[in-house]
Amino acid sequence: MSFFEKLTQRAHDVNSLLCVGLDPHKAELEEDSAEAAFKFCQRLIEETKDLVAAYKPNAAFFEAYGVEGWAALQRTLAAIPEEIPIVLDAKRGDIGSTSEAYASSAFQTLKCDSVTVSPYLGGDGLQPFLKDPSRGVWVLCKTSNPGSQDIQALQLPSGEPLYVHVAKVCCLQWAKEHSNAGLVVGATDVEAMRVIREAVPEPCHGGPSACESNSPASQHCHSSRKNRPTIILEHHTGLSKQEPCNP
Repeated sequence: MSFFEKLTQRAHDVNSLLCVGLDPHKAELEEDSAEAAFKFCQRLIEETKDLVAAYKPNAAFFEAYGVEGWAALQRTLAAIPEEIPIVLDAKRGDIGSTSEAYASSAFQTLKCDSVTVSPYLGGDGLQPFLKDPSRGVWVLCKTSNPGSQDIQALQLPSGEPLYVHVAKVCCLQWAKEHSNAGLVVGATDVEAMRVIREAVPEPCHGGPSACESNSPASQHCHSSRKNRPTIILEHHTGLSKQEPCNP
């Protein structure tokens, strides 16, 4: 089963498009340690595992703790039920040989189902991630941070913004062989989402496209094509601060 087949099945089984980010910010931990980061994520997984379509652990928060953090990341991944897809948020991308190593780390060492990547080096920098049809690749397209306008929204000679070009080459060229890529689009920019969906009316993979969601704009993101979800909604801000529900 490919990643996007697994994600589609999971979304159907739990009737959910929710992707929970596992971001152990130091300010939210009981103490500043790798063990506390693991316990934070373990509790979040336990509280949400019956509701989510996927989990998205952010590698940076674990890497900050060095060797102990890497071990905490592995323990966090092991705590996620096998039927729930994993999106490793690492935003990798480099020249071919380095991307080969990054892909091996994400898929073979950590055994994640998918990974986020940067398109800045072009197609040859992403092929090491895309060559395995069983794995998913999430390509940064239009992110939610204000600085995304500096580069991602630049107008090309064709008149379209750079992020639309990224969406097109990702779906129509880079991922054409295995149809195993998705796009990361910030839900705070509703207009960008509309433009991208018009430019690429069919998803790159027949499964979901990614959507970061921490604002009311997320209400515009629910949709499906041909009975398959085309968006997953990521949420993390504030979710970890909620009190556990008592039966």
